Amino acid sequence: MQCVVKEKPQVKFEPATSSAQQIGIMGGTFNPVHLAHLVMAEQVRKQLHLDEIWFIPNNTPPHKQLAGNVSAKDRCAMLELATHDNPYFHVKLFEVMRGGTSYTVDTLRYLKKRAPRNQYYLIMGSDEVNDFENWREPETIALLSTLVGVRRPNYPQNPRFPMIWVDAPNLDISSSLIRKNVATGNSIRYLVPESVRLYIESRGLYRD
Repeated sequence: MQCVVKEKPQVKFEPATSSAQQIGIMGGTFNPVHLAHLVMAEQVRKQLHLDEIWFIPNNTPPHKQLAGNVSAKDRCAMLELATHDNPYFHVKLFEVMRGGTSYTVDTLRYLKKRAPRNQYYLIMGSDEVNDFENWREPETIALLSTLVGVRRPNYPQNPRFPMIWVDAPNLDISSSLIRKNVATGNSIRYLVPESVRLYIESRGLYRD
């Protein structure tokens, strides 16, 4: 499965729809996507009875530098590989195609304009919950979406905004751990989907 990102992308608008769906939003750099992302998304989908989960990779993240010198094309290709066998998971390139710095509030405004009847559930890990008030326009985000926090054992959670909490298996996996393991020659088998591991190996990603 291929993920095509043009050199000079134009925003690709989704057709407007009057149907109402319950959509979970998983945003991030996905650099790379790993099993903890997928487990979190599936647990939220099942427990909240959502229709779909949309994985929306950042173009340029606002709060951190994109590590690993990996292209947007590679990141979204790995997402496609990781999610293609789950009919409820979909990769959406709104932020990559828009270009520039990716802000969640801009994406939610776009989505609500195109499909105002949809209900969006913004899925966050515990670390994101605690940093949420530092995001651009958190009050607006909380109005445009339902905030969903995924609990992490022994991690303090003190959100200022109303939030639905979901429990999920605690997989101590991070994208930085994946990159470090690849760079040092350690195994990432069973930390990422096998298709993603093979893609990283074939493309020589994260070796430097």
